[in-house]
Amino acid sequence: MEHPESVDLVTTLARARTLEDPGPDTPAGPAVRAWPGPPSSLPEPDPGELDLRALLGLSLAASDGSGRLRPAPSAGALHPVDAQLVVGTGCALPPGRYGYDPLRHRVHRLGREPDGTLPGATVELSVTARRTVSHYGHRAWPLMLLDTGHVVGALWLAARALGTGASRPRLDGLTEEPLATVHVAPAEGARPDSGAELLARRSAPPPLRGTPPSDVLRALLATAAQASAGELGWCAAVGGPEPELVELAPDGTLRRLAAGEARPTLAVWGAGQPWIADAGAVLLAYGCPSDADAPRIRRAHLRAGFAVHLAHLAAVRHGLAARPVGSWQQADLGAALGAPPGRDWIVHGLALGTTHSDEEKTS
Repeated sequence: MEHPESVDLVTTLARARTLEDPGPDTPAGPAVRAWPGPPSSLPEPDPGELDLRALLGLSLAASDGSGRLRPAPSAGALHPVDAQLVVGTGCALPPGRYGYDPLRHRVHRLGREPDGTLPGATVELSVTARRTVSHYGHRAWPLMLLDTGHVVGALWLAARALGTGASRPRLDGLTEEPLATVHVAPAEGARPDSGAELLARRSAPPPLRGTPPSDVLRALLATAAQASAGELGWCAAVGGPEPELVELAPDGTLRRLAAGEARPTLAVWGAGQPWIADAGAVLLAYGCPSDADAPRIRRAHLRAGFAVHLAHLAAVRHGLAARPVGSWQQADLGAALGAPPGRDWIVHGLALGTTHSDEEKTS
């Protein structure tokens, strides 16, 4: 397993932003981390206990043996994110540290819980780089950070659906191992819902056509901006009869950032995916300047993944088709708009449409 501390993120991100080809695929290795010890089932909780079985089932568990049908999207459906659980009191599972197997929906006890463990459970997220590197090569690390942010979003939404106590994500980028954590407190007595919409979320297959209404774009931009906690800027490239880039004004209305058609350029920047040029709109997260250090790189990408995950579900609730776009090359949005180069790179995107193909594909 390759940990982030062995990677120079500054150099790696600069290379990922170039047009260099990732090269041929290599073996991805096992779909899950090989945790030591025998597996255990996640028990049924008593009233007032945190239901870890449901929490992980709505956020990390695979729906089939291939591992592709997990509620959190992943670049290339490679799912590099691994989860360890630090379990305290208030859970059906006895306190301790556990490794989670998303294919079998089982846990492996790794040891006792640390001193000072909070009630409920903290999910610690790391990555097995080989899975994503196998297809994306040198472009893999920003994608894995985005994937981790999406998993944080999936856990946060699952906790809300289950009516748990406060769920606190840590996305500060200050640690290399784990990359991010989510603490979920025991239940507070709120009636949970089934979480069906979380399990039903899928990245819509192209084409995604039809310009979303302005009020929906406003809502999605607001959702993303709030989730990114000031770490990133947000705008949307809109199609229609008068294509433009729009952003949220301080009063919550949409204002024009730039006139003209941006989507063909985004299709080139977005790993040369031509369907992006026909998307009804593309939500864009930008920032993470060229001189960003490793903690800021981690923070920007983790926050972008988290924000796009929440915006994706919000888009689905508004009846839109949506698909995250994580790989960007030479995507210096600020320079394209006349600002100094190297300051406002596109970090993540969410393509949107009001109609899409009936063919069902999974992420």
